[in-house]
Amino acid sequence: MYDEEVLEFFLKNQGQLFPKRVVETIEEAEEFLTDCAAVVCKNLGEVRDYLDESGMDITGLDDDELLESGEVFSLPSGRYLIVEG
Repeated sequence: MYDEEVLEFFLKNQGQLFPKRVVETIEEAEEFLTDCAAVVCKNLGEVRDYLDESGMDITGLDDDELLESGEVFSLPSGRYLIVEG
């Protein structure tokens, strides 16, 4: 379900959201993201739509503030991974 970029990025950057490592391998990363129902968005518009629909109050947040949220990971490809921890 999640491509290699997403899995490797989360594995390396999980400290953005969690104080301690929650996964040690690519396989664990995939299982964890699946269990959390993590979402990959193509752009910030999709991120905004997803967070708004999930009930997060994002009114008045600019793009930088939105990206400062620990749940939103900026992938090297320009996509975004949302992990609700």
